[in-house]
Amino acid sequence: MEDFTTRTYGTSGLDNRPLFGETSARDRIINLVVGGLTSLLVLVTIISAFVFPNLPPKPVNAFFAVCIIMSCISVVILIVWYRQGDLEPKFRNLIYYFLFSIVLLCICANLYFHDVGK
Repeated sequence: MEDFTTRTYGTSGLDNRPLFGETSARDRIINLVVGGLTSLLVLVTIISAFVFPNLPPKPVNAFFAVCIIMSCISVVILIVWYRQGDLEPKFRNLIYYFLFSIVLLCICANLYFHDVGK
């Protein structure tokens, strides 16, 4: 049997970080804060798309909301795969990048929905 005590994970040197499941308290807090704020902003954006300025919602607002939801679905799939151990640790930065992109998309959508700048 192979010994898996030291792994390189595609890097040049040995990497003794735990792979999955053994995250530090700091990492868990960062994950919860980033995930919670992103989820809250997405929820506010989706509600704004269908409720704000008037009912029935504008088709452009609904389309914008559907695009945001589809982006969120792909990130959720990546997070599930990451937690199952199917992805390498370097994908965590990619997940953070996608979450940041979704936050920016939600900010743009909210500015558009509420006619800021007109």
